[in-house]
Amino acid sequence: MRKESLNQLVEVLHSKYDKCTYTVQLTFFQIAYVVTGSGFLHINNNKISYQEGNLMLLTPNDEYRFEIESATEFLLVKFSRKYVNESSWNENCIECVLYHASHVLGCVLKNKPDEPIVKHIAHALIHEIANNDVYSKDVILHFANALIAVTARNLTKMKSENIQASTDVRIHTIIDYIQTNIYIPEKLRANIVAEKFGLSETYLGSYFKRHSGETLSSFIARYKLRLIEHKLKFSDMRINEIVSEFKFSDESHLNKFFKKHKGASLTTFRKA
Repeated sequence: MRKESLNQLVEVLHSKYDKCTYTVQLTFFQIAYVVTGSGFLHINNNKISYQEGNLMLLTPNDEYRFEIESATEFLLVKFSRKYVNESSWNENCIECVLYHASHVLGCVLKNKPDEPIVKHIAHALIHEIANNDVYSKDVILHFANALIAVTARNLTKMKSENIQASTDVRIHTIIDYIQTNIYIPEKLRANIVAEKFGLSETYLGSYFKRHSGETLSSFIARYKLRLIEHKLKFSDMRINEIVSEFKFSDESHLNKFFKKHKGASLTTFRKA
């Protein structure tokens, strides 16, 4: 395995693969849009299938490789941490959305109306790369920014069905804090979160529910459950390893939590 670095702030590539790639570790963000083909993305010990029209986001420090089943054509948009930090997106919290997307696996394109938009952007980028016309660099950067923004919009919608991108920036920051610390339960206690954001515990509860449509504890449980589901589906982690990662007291505790929300035991869910 080797580290893959970026020599510029943004780079857009149109690549075709007919055989599996080697494993690399990223030092930057990478959006991978599947123009044609199918196969599997191996990322951080998880295996996720991909197909035409999928949009995937890889983040700094991710280790990944593509397992090609049918010849695959990718549009790859690579951009650095510095590019995200220095952009005007910060005021819209896109930086927070992208930085804490590392828990998301597979296709991030969940907003149906965005599918044709992403497809048109991808083909426009491929056209500009191939023709290299006057001002092509500017056009490519414009469309790359549009693709990054659409990706961030879909990630935002994945946070909660009731939270919109235009919602108060602080709610996004609180959610990003929760997602970042999802493996550290002591940091997710209501009093700790309230103190972190300079709020009273009572106000935090009402504020979070008003903007998200659910309680703080419900959101934490639902997000944790989604991550556990992904690990059961896509990784080879043993149950006791998941117990340890999420700091449950034992397998019985985790199984009780999972069954309460999913109506099935961990082993039954994984077999299904």
